Amino acid sequence: MVKMITPAEAVQFFKSNQTIMVGGFLNCGVPNLVINELIKTPLTGFTLISNDTGEAGINRGQLIHAGKIKKAIVSHIGTNPETVQLYNEDKIEIDLQPQGSLAERIRADGAGLGGILTPVGIGTDIEKGKQKISVCNKEYLIETPLHADIAVVYATYADRFGNLAFHGSTRNFNVLMPMAADIVIVEAEHILDEPLSPDEVVVPGIFTDYLIDGGAYGID
Repeated sequence: MVKMITPAEAVQFFKSNQTIMVGGFLNCGVPNLVINELIKTPLTGFTLISNDTGEAGINRGQLIHAGKIKKAIVSHIGTNPETVQLYNEDKIEIDLQPQGSLAERIRADGAGLGGILTPVGIGTDIEKGKQKISVCNKEYLIETPLHADIAVVYATYADRFGNLAFHGSTRNFNVLMPMAADIVIVEAEHILDEPLSPDEVVVPGIFTDYLIDGGAYGID
C-alpha cells in the first residue's frame, strides 16, 4: 500500500533550491493542493519543470507570484504576464523548450536513456553549446534528460497501491513525470478501495510514493 498523506504533510519533502516537476497543462490536471501549501512556506529557489507557468495568481502561477521559482523549464510562458515581466527584468531564468522535446526529455530520464535527438534548433542560436550528431546524413542536437527531486502530479483515480488512471486530457504531463523524479506525490480526485483493473492503469503504482485524497479537500 502507498502511504496516504495530507497536503500539509507533503511540504516536508521539499527543500529550497530543489528541482521540482509539476503536472498539468494550463488549468487542466494541476495538483493545486500541494501548490497551495508550498506557497505558505519560506522555501524558495526552485527550478520548475512544467508545461507552462500557468496564469497570474492561479495554480503554478502562484509559485511565480510568491517568488519561489528561480528557473523555469517550460514550453511557454505567454499565459502568465507576471512570468514575462520577471523574465524581462532578469528576475527569473526561462528555458523555453519545444513541447515535444520537453516531454521526450522527461520520458528519456524515466526510461534511463542518455538523451534524445532532435532536429529542432539546428542552424539557429539554440544549437550553441550543445552537442550535435549526424545520423543518416542528417544533423541532430542531443538534448539531455530532465530529472527532478520531487514530482507533484494529478490523477483522476488512484487505488491504494498507487496505480493511476486519468480522465481525458488530464493525462498530459502527469503521465510522464512520475518516472523522472526521486519522490512522487500524487493528488487524486478519487481514491479507490478496490484495485484498478490492469486495463485501466496508466501509471503503475511502482512510481507512486505518496497519495493525497483530493476528494477530501473538495477536488472534483
